[in-house]
Amino acid sequence: MSEHKNSIIDSHCHIVFSNFDEDREKVAQRWRAEGVKALLHACVEPSEIPAIKLMADQFEEMRYSVGVHPLDFHNWQSDTIKILRNAAIDDKRVVAIGELGLDLFKAKNLDEQLLILIPQLNLACELNLPVIVHCRDAAKEMQAVLSRLFADGCCPRGVMHCWSGNVKEMKEFLALDFYISFSGNVTFKNALDIHECAREVPLDRFLVETDSPFLSPVPYRGKRNEPSYVKHVVEKIADLRGESFSKIALESTQNARRLFGLP
Repeated sequence: MSEHKNSIIDSHCHIVFSNFDEDREKVAQRWRAEGVKALLHACVEPSEIPAIKLMADQFEEMRYSVGVHPLDFHNWQSDTIKILRNAAIDDKRVVAIGELGLDLFKAKNLDEQLLILIPQLNLACELNLPVIVHCRDAAKEMQAVLSRLFADGCCPRGVMHCWSGNVKEMKEFLALDFYISFSGNVTFKNALDIHECAREVPLDRFLVETDSPFLSPVPYRGKRNEPSYVKHVVEKIADLRGESFSKIALESTQNARRLFGLP
């Protein structure tokens, strides 16, 4: 049975990382064979942009974001926002600003992280681009920032990537017009909050992703993740919701196209 040959979009991956250097072309063959019709490559800091751009030249189904990850705040310079603005304006394949956000799991420097978060959110608003939000152990802080912008009428659209929160937190971000993206962690047996979110999220407000090379889904836990494995995320959400694989693949694909204008 070739049910997984439905069109799927991996809405967040990092194949520029060096652990793909040996076999990137084979990785692409596998995602194409599994029906991954488009993918969005997330950027964690500006020095990656030239290599990601070259990769978009190599793989025509790829679009990408430009931004600075909260744990890469040390790469923020006085001209960073200008670099991000120019990169986004120069290439129409840049469809989002990010991966930006807050991470209070691996670092506690909230003030420093906010210093690089706010300018990126403002840039997304200025360029009318959605944002890709990394939020770990920081839902309350992230929600406060976005709520302020929302109240002022200048909150960008976007997605909470690699969702790991609970239903109450999810509903707060949905109320701010954000999408929720599920990755390999939705397949983990003990991820009960994430399972509940996958059941409760509106059909028109969720995406699927791999976050490759991180967070491989069951049955590949502990191995390098890759875009072709996104089908396991779709399968798990379909199972949790009692829907068909085709339905979840279709809805997530339409949602990703709507948010990011993906091919």
